[in-house]
Amino acid sequence: MNSPLDSLPPLKSLRAFEAAARHLSFRLAAEELHVTQAAVAQQVRGLEAWLGVQLFERLPRRLALTDRGLGYSRDIHQALERIALATTAVRLPAPNSVTLSVTPTFASKWLMPRLPAFVDAHPGIDLRVQASERLVSFHLDGVDMAVRQTRLPPDKTLDSLKLFPQELVAVCAPSFSSSLASKNLLHDAHDLWPEFYRQVLNKDLPRNMKALRFNQTSLAIDAALSGQGIALAPRCFVEDDLTQGRLVLAFAGSMAAGGDFYLVWPRHSLHSDAARAVKHWLVQQAG
Repeated sequence: MNSPLDSLPPLKSLRAFEAAARHLSFRLAAEELHVTQAAVAQQVRGLEAWLGVQLFERLPRRLALTDRGLGYSRDIHQALERIALATTAVRLPAPNSVTLSVTPTFASKWLMPRLPAFVDAHPGIDLRVQASERLVSFHLDGVDMAVRQTRLPPDKTLDSLKLFPQELVAVCAPSFSSSLASKNLLHDAHDLWPEFYRQVLNKDLPRNMKALRFNQTSLAIDAALSGQGIALAPRCFVEDDLTQGRLVLAFAGSMAAGGDFYLVWPRHSLHSDAARAVKHWLVQQAG
């Protein structure tokens, strides 16, 4: 007797489709799955041929799901999540392993300098740090907890603790502070300099202001440390540099923007002593 499973398409093609549908991008799906963009596109084309249905509209600069693709993506996402949940439930967990998801800037500017102290205090815990800008799926990605920036506490499926507020300050190297008349602004992907000028300096950002642009805040901070200009950064990422004199405040005042930093995890999921120890350590360090 034939099984209903005989009609399933290849799992690789379903995973490629689900990731591409979630991101609406073959490139971002490829980064998530650690394969090439061409491989994701090929898997999706193969799935469309297998189904005899077009799942995506290939627009000039983006993807869009067709109506049938949208419905299929929801079903496949739920199915893969159920598989992940079932696997997590039956699999013996590694009691001393904890996976923490953070953004690259949080990893390099706040977490990494503190990790030696964590290792000394908890030598038996295998802490695995995933640094990524994308929002993770706790079940699909095997993540225990995450640090994310958000305006409000997360939804009711998650537990959360506020680590620290978002406070943006303008910083530069001490050697640069004497030449503020020719200041060079260092922008990141958030591009909050116009708002900072209006809220903190009570004027509009000059149109002829020199600028360098980076896709991550950590790169803008590194450029400020090397004397290339003034960066706008959360105080929590530059507090040590300010204390030790590697950076100084270019302007007095600060701005609240972009949400606060929260530690989040699936509700009622921190069962292991290792996970609770990591949570306690993060809260202690933030405090």
